[in-house]
Amino acid sequence: MTAKSAPQLINRQSARASLHPRTLLLLVLALVMASAAWLLDQQATQAVTAAALAAGSAVPQPVADAVAAAPAPVEAAAPGAAENSRFRALSEFLAKRYKVSQAVTFDLVSMAHTAGRQMGLDPLLIIAVMAVESRFNPIAESVAGAKGLMQVIPKYHLEKFREFGGEKYAVFDPETNILVGSQILREYLARTGSLNSALQLYVGASDEEDVPYIDKVMTEKQRLQQVLRIKPAKRPDVEASIIGERFASAY
Repeated sequence: MTAKSAPQLINRQSARASLHPRTLLLLVLALVMASAAWLLDQQATQAVTAAALAAGSAVPQPVADAVAAAPAPVEAAAPGAAENSRFRALSEFLAKRYKVSQAVTFDLVSMAHTAGRQMGLDPLLIIAVMAVESRFNPIAESVAGAKGLMQVIPKYHLEKFREFGGEKYAVFDPETNILVGSQILREYLARTGSLNSALQLYVGASDEEDVPYIDKVMTEKQRLQQVLRIKPAKRPDVEASIIGERFASAY
């Protein structure tokens, strides 16, 4: 037996099985962070180019060569890139403001946009209602019996939950709760023709009590709009955080 043939005796299947999940996680994170470093380097190069052009001076040749050779960013060419950038900006803001995992807020923002498309509502309004009603706690429950992210009172909306398996199983499911809450809000809006009146019905307040709630929801919606007015930066470190949290949760 030669030295070169000795490694062939290793059971490859056992070798693969010995790779610990956390080791795999570290490898994934290392790859993501390497991509982040590359992207930051490209952004720095582009910034030097922009500064030179703004000043009316020639771009240094090494920088010009680097810009010419750099491939187009994957995110810019990928379908849905603008929407993903929007989701990241909102989820990062909400995670910091409400002390919630960004992996969770990213999923909730995505669900709110899906519900908004289905119900014909502004997804930022749905997110604002969630923020005021439950602060993004999917198992929140009030003394009045309102439950979940959108604080729906199931006994008044049993028919809406029936198609999802019934209130007992669906009320605390985030996607279902968001969808049912959005449906209720849309019905109130169609009935009254006024967003303020719809929100008043949603919270079950009288004329004298509705102003603080409506103000809270609309102020939160304005905050979210302000987040989106600032063009979201490409943040690979944020992507790494989301990927890492989801991967770790699987083990």
